[in-house]
Amino acid sequence: MPLPAGFSNPLLVAIDRPDLASALALAEPLRAIAGGFKLGLELFVAEGPRAVDAFSRLGPPVFLDLKLHDIPNTVAAAVRSAARLGPALLTLHAAGGPAMLRAAAEAARAAGCGLRLLAVTVLTSLDRDDLEAIGVRAAPLEQVVRLARLAVACGIDGIVCSPSEVAAVRGALGPAPILVVPGIRPEGVATADQKRTADPRVATAAGADLLVVGRPITAAADPLAAARAILRELGIASGS
Repeated sequence: MPLPAGFSNPLLVAIDRPDLASALALAEPLRAIAGGFKLGLELFVAEGPRAVDAFSRLGPPVFLDLKLHDIPNTVAAAVRSAARLGPALLTLHAAGGPAMLRAAAEAARAAGCGLRLLAVTVLTSLDRDDLEAIGVRAAPLEQVVRLARLAVACGIDGIVCSPSEVAAVRGALGPAPILVVPGIRPEGVATADQKRTADPRVATAAGADLLVVGRPITAAADPLAAARAILRELGIASGS
């Protein structure tokens, strides 16, 4: 399956750091081989828009993972603000409902900058017991597919789901939506707080377009070597 426009390979490195200096120090040696960089809440809350600007200058596309979830007007306004920062991808929660999803999609289209929205379905840290605790009777797979269908019907460009659901989501939605898959753990790497994981080859074979990898790279003794090993596992050359 072809990569989304602007991405050189499927590897999105999650840069979860509390300050811009340490985030850039981590990213600098990875910039030549990373398909993109994911910036999450920790860094964005600490450093704000200047973090997005700094990472945009590194070269690879920026995936701004803010998981927006609020009333439609507020989320639409946040999408407009985020679009001005220039990320390639931005997340919001599918559970925000159809009015919120449609408002966000309309705001992204109106911005005219090519920003693509991704709907987060069920977090990879949740399992069936966790869903039951918040009143969701469906199993994770059923809930993920339900939310994915809703998001795409409302004009959202892609879906974030775990490796456990990617095949079902691809089967339900077809080839068009971007499927971004976190919870990627190379063989032999601990799952930590992720409950629904898979190795890179399994996730891509199931239909994933982009793979989010954090701690297996960023907590490694040699992050660059760890990133290259994942690309080799995917059959992608990454230089010496």
